[in-house]
Amino acid sequence: MNNQVVVIGGGPAGMAAAGKLQDFGFNVVLIEKKPEIGGHLNKWYKVFPDFTDASEITENLKAGLGSTRVLNNATVTEIKGEAPNFQVTISTGEELAAAAILVSTGYKHFDARLKEEYGYGIYDNCITSVELDQMLKAQNVKTRSGKVPKKVAMIHCVGSRDEKVNNNYCSRVCCTNAIKVAIEVKEQNPESEIYCLYMDIRVFGRGYEELYRTSQEEHGVQFLRGRLSEAGEKNDGSLLLRLEDTLTAKPMRLTVDLLVLMVGMEGNPELAEVAGLTLGCDRFYATAHQQYSNNHSTRSGIFLAGAATGPKAIMESITDGRSAAAEIASFLASHPGNSSSNTNGKSVENLTFSVN
Repeated sequence: MNNQVVVIGGGPAGMAAAGKLQDFGFNVVLIEKKPEIGGHLNKWYKVFPDFTDASEITENLKAGLGSTRVLNNATVTEIKGEAPNFQVTISTGEELAAAAILVSTGYKHFDARLKEEYGYGIYDNCITSVELDQMLKAQNVKTRSGKVPKKVAMIHCVGSRDEKVNNNYCSRVCCTNAIKVAIEVKEQNPESEIYCLYMDIRVFGRGYEELYRTSQEEHGVQFLRGRLSEAGEKNDGSLLLRLEDTLTAKPMRLTVDLLVLMVGMEGNPELAEVAGLTLGCDRFYATAHQQYSNNHSTRSGIFLAGAATGPKAIMESITDGRSAAAEIASFLASHPGNSSSNTNGKSVENLTFSVN
């Protein structure tokens, strides 16, 4: 019996799934297109809501991989066959046998240049949330000229909930991430004034509402319910923001030293054709059933985890990866020809599953 599972994508969901699959006794091959596993975690400073260092999470997940075979700088070029006899070809030309496949290829960030009215790529002091996190990680939140910004504005929902760019969905994590980084900017630069310009505040998770209140009560972050219509650069490099206060229906002007665009998540459907997967209305991968088969793809034997199926926070991606591992083990245990086979000396049907 083929006892190997191929995991495509080495972000938090893929690493969590690979570690759990190995615990269940499977041989695991983890394929990552970048030089290093970790995914977007490698870019982050800390994560919400508890400000855990992103590098700590990465190291914890790496430690659980054990003997997992990791193939970096590799992509999947072809998938042939059916479960439990898939043949996976990677960009190096190597062919891998797989009883099941997990797709955990994550997401990509919205290209802020598509919102030209905000000035990203045009104005020096207009940056994205990704770039701000890198500044925070380096303890160096400054303007292009090297000055500590006195006023910082964070624009929510850039590339999300926006019919003009064909992204009608909410990216879910942007509001809480804006609150987190606002606190971090304030901690590193206590004299800075922080403004969050939002459509609606959506903080849905455990501890998120408390973080929202703390940002205002303890750090003085100011929230303006307003829609930014245009940003313009002044002679000194600061930015003049023209917006509408949607609570009072009155126009406003705000001058800031640094404008941060909280970019949303977009699907990363690079394997749709190769793996024979379908996409949902949001262009993330569609699951077999949204309620009770959320880790199964529409193709038997190919599973999905993490932000491959939609925007998720880090903790959700980790949990989803471990859930997918349990689904794979259950699928292979019940698949004809596999139920009595061994996984490193263990009977598949007798494995004890835990996703914690």
